Amino acid sequence: MSPGRVVVVGGGIAGLTTAALLARGGALVTLVERHDQLGGRTATLSLDGFRFDTGPSWYFMPEVFEHAFALLGERIEDHVELERLDPAYRLFPEPVDGGPSQPFDVVADPEANWATFEAREPGAGEAVRRYTQDSTRAYRTALDSFLYTTFARPDRLLSLDLARQAGTLAGLLTRTLADKVAATVTDPVLRQVLGYHAVFLGSSPYRVPALYSLMSHLDLVDGVRFPRGGMYTVIQALERIARAQGVEVRTGADVAAIEIDDASPSLRHPRRSGQARGVRLTDGTFLPADVVVSAADRHHTETVLLGAHRDLPESWWEDRGPGISSLLVMAGVRGALPELAHHSLFFTRDWPGNFEDILGTGRSTPPEDLRIPEAASMYVSRTTATDPDAAPPGHENLFVLVPFPADPALGGRDREVVERHADRYLDQVGAWAGIPGLRERVVTRRVVAPADFARDFSAWRGSALGMEHTLAQSAMFRPGDASSRVPNVLHVGGGTIPGVGLPMCLISAELVVKRMLGETSSRPLPAPLRPGYLAAARPRGVWSESVG
Repeated sequence: MSPGRVVVVGGGIAGLTTAALLARGGALVTLVERHDQLGGRTATLSLDGFRFDTGPSWYFMPEVFEHAFALLGERIEDHVELERLDPAYRLFPEPVDGGPSQPFDVVADPEANWATFEAREPGAGEAVRRYTQDSTRAYRTALDSFLYTTFARPDRLLSLDLARQAGTLAGLLTRTLADKVAATVTDPVLRQVLGYHAVFLGSSPYRVPALYSLMSHLDLVDGVRFPRGGMYTVIQALERIARAQGVEVRTGADVAAIEIDDASPSLRHPRRSGQARGVRLTDGTFLPADVVVSAADRHHTETVLLGAHRDLPESWWEDRGPGISSLLVMAGVRGALPELAHHSLFFTRDWPGNFEDILGTGRSTPPEDLRIPEAASMYVSRTTATDPDAAPPGHENLFVLVPFPADPALGGRDREVVERHADRYLDQVGAWAGIPGLRERVVTRRVVAPADFARDFSAWRGSALGMEHTLAQSAMFRPGDASSRVPNVLHVGGGTIPGVGLPMCLISAELVVKRMLGETSSRPLPAPLRPGYLAAARPRGVWSESVG
């Protein structure tokens, strides 16, 4: 057997990592990206001397990054300089009297945090300590049993340790994160501290299962890090490694279709409808392939790129929730902003109403029934707190993320409307943080709305992250990474298992390797992967069916 040709569609972190891993395995890999810059949502923007990360900005789950680089025979510390943030983030509860908020910090020392929480609510310090001990156990269980599996062999998930935790896991899956948090603390702001992570999952604490309490391990136990130079340094490192492994990178190359030769179903494979033979670009260029891996938006891949060979027709999506979109405001500001930490979170008092506005009451609420919140819970990043080079001398950069309805019409023809929303949210930041005239100090800015996500990334309903992580859309209930109709088409990224976010996208790239090899364990692959492993491993998976 000799490795064949692979085309990877999409140069975000998932596609880039997949391309590098498969090239290391000996495949001839071509990566095609519609934009002139790699990274997808994890991009960088230079604007009038300011530098902004335009997407993910929280560096969580460092062991996942370390393992992904180790698979490629690299050490991440040789490529990325990480700094632990202290404070990890600053909290701004909604003011009660119209004046500035009374903020407090979550710091790098857990014991100091327990004391802070205790001061807000007697007994909360010890209660949150116990909560995070549970979250750490849940996190380790997820890493060991769920995140690194393709679910091709569900029986291989079973273990004695998992069986011992069956009762606990049942409780984590049958109630919401908000329910678990409410049983832990009563102070509304502390409840928000334990529940805000649901936004990273494209959802709300009232809709995600309590299993995602595991995310409190990340900030309250493990701590928050930042790669100096911005999150895009991770993309730049992976691009260097991918090219060194032999990946041919084509930017400015937009894919019109995955071309598939029709085939008749068989008794052994009754759903199969064809075999992918490559991809066709919008300029007419055809790139042949033995395997096609799509890192593009899953809805776009299914309903446009695969055409009649799709696994998930449009009707399937009608009963699914796209999750949260975002209004992003990237602003260069004159003068110092010591009132804000590197990461700051602004929480409204009516949190349930805030989430209902942007998500609706059901998982498939139509866009016209969603509302833009007046006062918003939001996230603000000031990377110049840690990385002064991200702005000209005497200036700071701000990245404001406002959870927004997933409605691709927002920001389309109504740019003036979303610009006015951006004005209002900047004013809210200034008022709550006690920064007079914040908006008047903005010297340059860029606003990104759901319409931009739909246009630039073909994002389903203009979603910022991808399908939300309700129980019905998590783990084995999430769309899988292998087509059931076209055996040599695979999926990677936030639209498949294990889910959204940079660490999950890195794991999804490893799951593609597992699918290629027919590896069905629930543990990470041994690192580093041996160069040429695809030919040497005598695979039992997709690779053997397509080129064997």
